[in-house]
Amino acid sequence: MEKTFENWLVVSDIDGTLNNKLRQLPERNYAAIKKFTDLGGNFTLASGRLTSSLKRNYDRVICNQPAIVLNGAGLYDFSKNEMVWRSTIGEAGQNFVRRVIENYSEIFKSLDIGVYFDDYVYIVKSGLFGKSTMKIDKAHYRIAGVDEVPTEGWMKVIFWGFPTTIDSLRRLIDRSDVRHEVNFMASSPYTIEMLARRTHKGVGIMQLANSIGIDRSHIAAIGDYYNDYDMLKTVGLPACAGQAPKAIHKLCKFEACHCNRGAVADLLEYIMSGKAEEAIAAEQNAANNK
Repeated sequence: MEKTFENWLVVSDIDGTLNNKLRQLPERNYAAIKKFTDLGGNFTLASGRLTSSLKRNYDRVICNQPAIVLNGAGLYDFSKNEMVWRSTIGEAGQNFVRRVIENYSEIFKSLDIGVYFDDYVYIVKSGLFGKSTMKIDKAHYRIAGVDEVPTEGWMKVIFWGFPTTIDSLRRLIDRSDVRHEVNFMASSPYTIEMLARRTHKGVGIMQLANSIGIDRSHIAAIGDYYNDYDMLKTVGLPACAGQAPKAIHKLCKFEACHCNRGAVADLLEYIMSGKAEEAIAAEQNAANNK
């Protein structure tokens, strides 16, 4: 009888991991995901995207668990069309956005700011970056003043700008007490994202794993950039696409091929081969013999 994988949860980032650099899904990834889920494995996606934008990728592969959305701020069950868990930004984070807009408009003329809800974005400082992202993601959005934004339900905030502007914003964050109240992460050279305190993709993954009874040792996640760092630190089997930065490679127990060649398939084939179980057993034996 062929081995089954009900005791495994595998979570993949999308762009640069599941998809290739042209945002296309390698056929090899699709085939490996189908085989893994046919054999009982639990598979889903983790992304910074809104639910409607993520759905297009979710529906292209065989996902069978809720998705981690908005970089860990929510768990969305597409089978029920509902957010089953969320973590929202409080007053300190909201006031930081207001302070950037009101007190630093000259320094951050080219900075765009978007406030993300479950599936809607308020662009509270508008420019080329924000509008382009909304178009690419086909997001539902509105350009509005920050005081027009509801105070309940802020899932995340994105600050877009040129790298020099993002560096200036990072220095402001480092001088501000708000960094103790929320979680900031770099998601690209052009973006900094803000989420609720202690919120990241790894938190969403553990919420999901606990709900379906998967042990941490059998949770695998694969990513390709610094916004995946906390996710990879959280799981038992961290993996990365071949083109990931060195700091991400150092964190991972499994290094897959370049995303263009099917990085997710590499990870799933490693698990289905039994080598991941062998590595877990070796780690446990080493720990017991200390």
